[in-house]
Amino acid sequence: MDPSKFNLTDIHRDRAIGTLVGAAAGDALGAGYEFGGLVPPDHPVALIGGGRGPFRPGEWTDDTSMAIAIAESLAARADFRYQKSLDAVFRRWQWWARNAQDIDPQTWEVLRAPSQSSATSSAAPARPATLRDNIDRLPSSSPLTRAAPLALGHLDDERGLVPAARAIAGLTHPDPDSADACVLWSAAIRHAVLTGQLDIRIALPHVDSERRDLWRSRIDDAERAQPSAFADTNSRAVPGLQCAWSAIVATPVPTEHPAAEVFRADHLRLALEAAVRAGGDTDTVASAAGGLLGALYGVSAVPWQWRLALKGWPGLNAHCLVHLATKIVDPEVISSFDYSHGAWREHPRPMRHPRDDFVWIGAAASLDKLPKGVDAVVSLCPVADGHIPSGVTHLDVRLASERGANANLDFVLLDTVRAIEQLRAEDHEVFVHDLTVQNRAPAVATLYGSRRRDIDIFEALQDIRAVTPDVNPNPDFWLALRRLRPHRDTFLRRSE
Repeated sequence: MDPSKFNLTDIHRDRAIGTLVGAAAGDALGAGYEFGGLVPPDHPVALIGGGRGPFRPGEWTDDTSMAIAIAESLAARADFRYQKSLDAVFRRWQWWARNAQDIDPQTWEVLRAPSQSSATSSAAPARPATLRDNIDRLPSSSPLTRAAPLALGHLDDERGLVPAARAIAGLTHPDPDSADACVLWSAAIRHAVLTGQLDIRIALPHVDSERRDLWRSRIDDAERAQPSAFADTNSRAVPGLQCAWSAIVATPVPTEHPAAEVFRADHLRLALEAAVRAGGDTDTVASAAGGLLGALYGVSAVPWQWRLALKGWPGLNAHCLVHLATKIVDPEVISSFDYSHGAWREHPRPMRHPRDDFVWIGAAASLDKLPKGVDAVVSLCPVADGHIPSGVTHLDVRLASERGANANLDFVLLDTVRAIEQLRAEDHEVFVHDLTVQNRAPAVATLYGSRRRDIDIFEALQDIRAVTPDVNPNPDFWLALRRLRPHRDTFLRRSE
């Protein structure tokens, strides 16, 4: 993608990053339930690990690993119109497959076949007549999970996305259904990032004319059914897409009610849980659904427990996925993430939270010299990969400081405070920081204090101002705090 062609807002970036993180979260969530049957409504769905790997809790599977190889190439400005770029991805997959814990059977056959041990992808689509003979036998929904990085690499190029999706799908799955499914899902993700709207039919004009009515019928069928209707065959391209789409559209979108701690952004979590509850190829289906839901709601809608636990090949975590997605869509932003020198050192030293001595509030420049005892960091602004001290628990929060820049502000504030509360319950000492300790960190600290001592939000803000005099939450943050704690709010009464 050429970022100069787009004026990307913070909300666009949030959605773009959400495609990778959401896909990885869905993958890790579904890993432990793969082919385990229906999950009853009264049984919680969580990052339990296990599965066919077995995988650690929060660890993603082959679906995300293969998507990461595509994302790495796109971050290096690969162009999948050229065989050289396709060859590079194929070789990366072959390297990964040497020690992979789990690979779908068809991909395994293509990547590990002796005749392919020194070959490149140029041979892959034409290579195995036996694969074409066995299309009906072998799973083929995996290309759906390659849609997230492909969409990010072509936000500025819808026409280029279509051949790229077909080429990447065809490296391991040379059948029209897999190719069409990858095109449809990639285009829907791209559309969601750019517009904040769902439209699985947006790419139907890019499907061969003789197949368009067939796909319309398939999508209609998905919208009339529950995800479980496709569970028996959802390891194939068409039922896999139908199951993922059904999980998204059949899951009601909550009505926003911050005081009751109910948010529209909860739809991401609930729909991914629905995808897993359906059974069948849960990791692949939930990964595909997560990529589209992440593009719709943003990484800010991914629950903190999932972001904190995510990990996988090649030694990455959620923070790394944030940076990888950013390198694809807006690489120049990365250079502004280092606050460890220069003018940033002028900001105040960390201060203890007035209602909890084991929570600190500070600026990003303090990361290189944390208060003694701190073993958990909550970052409310972007930070460089190497700027987080080793050995600490790190939660990367997507929260912008400008007005109108947060699509899920109420959810993010509460979700972050819940994370701090849990870290404290686990006896962590926590450092919460933003860039300048004027807006984001004070807002989070205010909500934390209000909930911890059950005091009204105005009194909690005054507590924070007593230790950080330059606090000045913008009106968006203040209104969000009042929505989250309205029953304790006395601000209007005191102002009269």
